[in-house]
Amino acid sequence: MNSGTRRVVPIAVQPSAAQSSGRGRQRLRLYAQIGFFVLFVFAPVFNLLRYDLVAEHAWFLGMEWHIGLDDYSAGRIGLGELWLNLGLRLFGPILGVGAALIWVSWKWGRLYCGWLCPHFSVVETINRLMRRATGKPSLWDPKKLPPREPDGTPVTYDARWWLITAPLAIGFAFVWSVVLLTYLLPPFEVYGNLLNASPTRNQFIFITAGTVVLSIEFLFARHLFCRYACAVGFFQSLAWMGNKRAMVVGFERQRASDCSTCYSACDHVCPMRLKPRSVKRMMFTCTQCSQCISACETTQRDNPNGPLLKWVSGEAARHNEAVLKARKPVRSGQ
Repeated sequence: MNSGTRRVVPIAVQPSAAQSSGRGRQRLRLYAQIGFFVLFVFAPVFNLLRYDLVAEHAWFLGMEWHIGLDDYSAGRIGLGELWLNLGLRLFGPILGVGAALIWVSWKWGRLYCGWLCPHFSVVETINRLMRRATGKPSLWDPKKLPPREPDGTPVTYDARWWLITAPLAIGFAFVWSVVLLTYLLPPFEVYGNLLNASPTRNQFIFITAGTVVLSIEFLFARHLFCRYACAVGFFQSLAWMGNKRAMVVGFERQRASDCSTCYSACDHVCPMRLKPRSVKRMMFTCTQCSQCISACETTQRDNPNGPLLKWVSGEAARHNEAVLKARKPVRSGQ
């Protein structure tokens, strides 16, 4: 062997710390969404939370949850005890959960929507499939997205993806309809009737109507429902807008020229079809899914100054808003 010959050993290119952080964040969010969707489906089965129209009482953590209306009607308890039960077992829990949700939203925004909501996980899933089928994540988008992922991976658009997209949307609608019914009727009765292909008339009407309505919503109005019709999301957004120090997606406006090397990937990945480099009021329905941040971390992985988007809170959030208001919003390609 020639001693002057040097063997070149290829060095694997490792992803940047920011890019790895973005992947880890999205992986964690996916696990949270899957876990909550499983909880949403099986909570009625294990009587963790549901109201039984047949037994006329609720279930909570496997225990029967009575308010006491029957006992009051039978004269076994007085009016004072009935009001106490209403406060402790109905209004108290509802107000407590609502207060916790509003507090979380006030500090961090619509985390429930972006990280847990079973509807939003369906929105994102169908968005990705519809993009494969049409080049657009929604039928209402005016333009197709660039045929590549933020990391440069090519994306092929093919109408044959509709063979997966449409049946899956209808399948999600059917699952949702059945699960919602199990929150109102005994789950084993509902599932047993379906397995035997013998649902009752009312069960059949509920599941059929729910599947039709939800199929239309999943196929045509997914993120539009989240933006304009979801009351839970709306009140989260109101709480978030009321706190100027709440966590937001911050944009380093003074480095806007670095965006010229990107194809506005942060805009394209947003499942709510928002423009992440905008002022807070334009991000009213932001779900804090952080996909825009992960996309920026990927496209700017070779930038020594790091990504331009990141979560900020406190005084940094106030400063970010002031900077964005002082200058014109960054347009695509700027």
